[in-house]
Amino acid sequence: MAADWKPQHFAWSVEGKVATVTLNRPERKNPLTLESYAELRDTFRRLAYAKDVKTVVVTGAGDNFCSGGDVHEIIGPLIGMQDAGDMDGLLRFTRMTGDLVKAMRLCPQPVVAAVDGICAGAGAIVAMASDLRLGTARSKTAFLFVRVGLAGADMGACNILPRIIGSGRAAELLYTGRAMDGEEAERWGFFNRLCAPEALLAEAQKTAAALADGPTFAHAMTKKCIHQEWSMDVEAAIEAEAQAQAICMQTKDFARAYYAFVNKQKPVFEGN
Repeated sequence: MAADWKPQHFAWSVEGKVATVTLNRPERKNPLTLESYAELRDTFRRLAYAKDVKTVVVTGAGDNFCSGGDVHEIIGPLIGMQDAGDMDGLLRFTRMTGDLVKAMRLCPQPVVAAVDGICAGAGAIVAMASDLRLGTARSKTAFLFVRVGLAGADMGACNILPRIIGSGRAAELLYTGRAMDGEEAERWGFFNRLCAPEALLAEAQKTAAALADGPTFAHAMTKKCIHQEWSMDVEAAIEAEAQAQAICMQTKDFARAYYAFVNKQKPVFEGN
């Protein structure tokens, strides 16, 4: 049972069918470490087999989401690898961080990010890799890799971010590393909506719970199609969706919706 999992490098809770991941180093604005990267990756991979969790919320403790990779625990060791000419070690690190995004995309559960305060670097990537993003007006989201002399091409940003906010806007953020405040992020489509800071987590969990009460097999199929169809032409996408929908038509939830409509009732979905 996912409710029994005990991660060591972030907080984890399950209420009903909703799991909440809380990055919990608030004294340093919740930076990621090598260990938390790996444990987050492994957790999202395990979710593919978790029957008791139907949606996931990702948030940060305190007044911030995530400040990115820890300067002392990640950047310092990477400079050490550079000094040692350890290209293999650098590549192992960048592949490992990218694996977190792959795991978030491949897990069947919709992921809802609740973003307040600082959301920078790898934190912005985690928000980007989520399926839905709720923010606050005071949030600051920055893909600031260029500020440390790196490319904006990190953890799938050059592929995913343009699909969310458009290529021109993505290029501006990735070239400059500047921060978007919450209102701009909502206007550009990065945030689905803004919430008051004190209501943010509750709203994200409410959104996740509503999805968890829906036809979750069908939600997983929607998520799969959204990601897979990026590399398809329209004809291939239409055929893929025909096959996906025919599979969904074999579920009991499809029949439940029909019989509920006939009987003028609200359907109660069970995800099968």
